[in-house]
Amino acid sequence: MVDKESLGITGTPFRMDIERGKIREFAVATYSSNRNYVEDEFPVVPPTFLTTTLLWQTEGSDPWRKVDLDGKRGLHAEQKYEFFGPPPRAGTRLNCTSRIVDIYTKQGRKGGEMTFAVMTTDFEDEQGNLIARATMTGVETARPTVEES
Repeated sequence: MVDKESLGITGTPFRMDIERGKIREFAVATYSSNRNYVEDEFPVVPPTFLTTTLLWQTEGSDPWRKVDLDGKRGLHAEQKYEFFGPPPRAGTRLNCTSRIVDIYTKQGRKGGEMTFAVMTTDFEDEQGNLIARATMTGVETARPTVEES
């Protein structure tokens, strides 16, 4: 069950170094046809590359764990990325902070209440400028989405 007390929790800041090889691996894994991701010396990141931030989080930096969505009733509902200038390039160091910014409920079409939780992650450069923001929304349904065996 979603812990509504997690609203407002901010994780400890963590660092993410944008590496050329990781951009290349991401582009290959996502079947990108953009050769710049593979051939440029300092390529910009693909728009959804910031999802890899989950691999960079350290102990205490991920407030999503506090939301406590039930794994049998939880779903990934939405992911959004906003860039406040050019996307970061290989060689960039980003300082990242994640926070739970909203928890709300809606009535489902098939009956039952759905609880939504929203987490943002801000990506700032070393000068403190906001470069990008990722917004992730998860939902917990009233009934299990996965059949129990």
